[in-house]
Amino acid sequence: MSQARAIKIELDVLGANNRIAEQNRAHFAAHDVVAYNLVSSPGSGKTTLLCATIEALKARAPQLPVAVIEGDQQTSNDADRIRATGAPAIQVNTGKGCHLDAPMVADAFGRLSLHGHVHEHSHAAGQAHGHAHAHTHSDGSVHVHEHSHTGEHAHSHTADHGPGALLFIENVGNLVCPAMWDLGERAKVAILSVTEGEDKPIKYPDMFAAAKLMLLNKVDLLPHLDFDVAKCIEYAQRVNPGIEVLLVSARSGQGMDAWLDWLLQGDQPTESQESPEAAELARLRARVAELEAQLAAKG
Repeated sequence: MSQARAIKIELDVLGANNRIAEQNRAHFAAHDVVAYNLVSSPGSGKTTLLCATIEALKARAPQLPVAVIEGDQQTSNDADRIRATGAPAIQVNTGKGCHLDAPMVADAFGRLSLHGHVHEHSHAAGQAHGHAHAHTHSDGSVHVHEHSHTGEHAHSHTADHGPGALLFIENVGNLVCPAMWDLGERAKVAILSVTEGEDKPIKYPDMFAAAKLMLLNKVDLLPHLDFDVAKCIEYAQRVNPGIEVLLVSARSGQGMDAWLDWLLQGDQPTESQESPEAAELARLRARVAELEAQLAAKG
C-alpha cells in the first residue's frame, strides 16, 4: 500500500470517528452529562484514583450521578472495582485495539443509567429536540439513528450550574493512540504517576498537548523517589502552555479537594473559548503545583 493511500484511509477512519464523537458530545449535552476522558500509561494508578474520586464525590456531592465507561484490552477487573464503589460501569474490551473510539463510547453510553437521566427542561412543554445514537454491530459497522426528547424528558443547560451528571471514560492504558481519538468528551485528563519518568510529557507530547489537565499522581511516594516534579511540570507546559496541573494522591488524599473542585466547575470553557481569566487561573494553578513540588522535595 502506498503512503498516500494509507494516509487517506487513516483520515477516512478518523473522520468517521469524529462525526460520531460530535454526536456523542451533543448526546451528553442533551442528557446534562459532562464526560471526561482519563488517559495514562499502564500502572499510573488511574483506576485507584478513579475509585477514590467516586468515593469523595459521594461525600461531597451525594446527589450527583456518576458513571464509568471502562476500557481495557481484556478482563473486567477494573469495571468490577468501579462497581464496588456503587457507581455503574460498562466494560469495553478492545481486544487487540489500543484505545477506545467514539462508536464504542456511544454504544456503552446507551447502556448506562445516565442515558435515562432526567432534568427540568427549559423549552415549552411538548417541544422536542433530537440527537443521534450510534450503535456498533458485530460486523464492525456503525448504525446511527436520531431520537428526540419531548418537554417531559429533555434538559436545560445554563452557564451557572455544575454538571447534572459525570461520566468518566477510563481509556486503555496507552500514552500514544488515545491522543488522536475524540470520544465526545469535555476534556482529556492525563494522569502521570511519580513512579514514571518526569520526561514523559516530552516523550509523548501529543497526549499532553491534547489534555486540558495533568494529574500528577502518587505524590505520597515523592519522599522515596528522585522524581523532579518541577521539571515534569515544565516539560508539560513546554508541549502545552495552557495545561493545568494538580498534584494528587488517592492513598493520602492530597490534592483531592482541588481535583473535585475542578470537576464540579461544570461549565469550563473549551480551549477555543478559554478566557484570559481562565488562562491566568491555569497558570496560577501550575505555579502552586510547582511550589508544592519544591516543598515536597525539601520535606
